[in-house]
Amino acid sequence: MGTNFLWNCTKKFVTASIITVTVSDRFVTIIPVRGGSMSPTFNPKSGSQMEDVFDDYVLVEKFSLGKYNFAHGDVVVFRSPLNHKETHIKRIAALPGEWFGTYHNNDVVHIPLGHCWVEGDNIASSMDSKSFGPIPLGLIRGRVTHVVWPPQRIGAVKSIPPQGLASF
Repeated sequence: MGTNFLWNCTKKFVTASIITVTVSDRFVTIIPVRGGSMSPTFNPKSGSQMEDVFDDYVLVEKFSLGKYNFAHGDVVVFRSPLNHKETHIKRIAALPGEWFGTYHNNDVVHIPLGHCWVEGDNIASSMDSKSFGPIPLGLIRGRVTHVVWPPQRIGAVKSIPPQGLASF
C-alpha cells in the first residue's frame, strides 16, 4: 500500500513537472528583473526600504517569437550578444530595416534586417544597444506583458517607446 501511494505521487509529480517545463519553454514564464536599467518601469526606487528589498517579477509571453511579431516600445527579454549566459530586459526602440538616431553620440544607425535596437528606460544606467549595437531577433526569448510581483505593482506593462527615442 505504501509503495503504491509513493508510486502514484511520483507519477503525478513527474507529470506536473513535464507540463510546467513545457509551458515555461513554449508559452509563458515568470522571471525576476534585476537592477535599475529599466527603472521606473521595473524596480522603481522611491525611497521606501521595503521597495528596495524586492525585485519585480514579470510575465514573459513567447507567442510573439513565432513570427518575431514585435512593435516599437515592446519590452523584451533577450540573451546578451556578448555573453550567452546573461539575459537582459530592454525596450525595443527600432525595428529591422529602420534608421535610428542615437542620442549618446548623435549618430544615425541603420538597423539590419533580422535585428532590432533595444534601450533601457533608465538611459544613464543601462547596458543595451548603445553598448553592443543592434541585436539579432533570434536572441529574443519573449515579450514582457505584466508585472506579477510585488502585489502593489501587479499590472500590465505598457508598450510605449521611451521618451526621447526616435526612429526614422
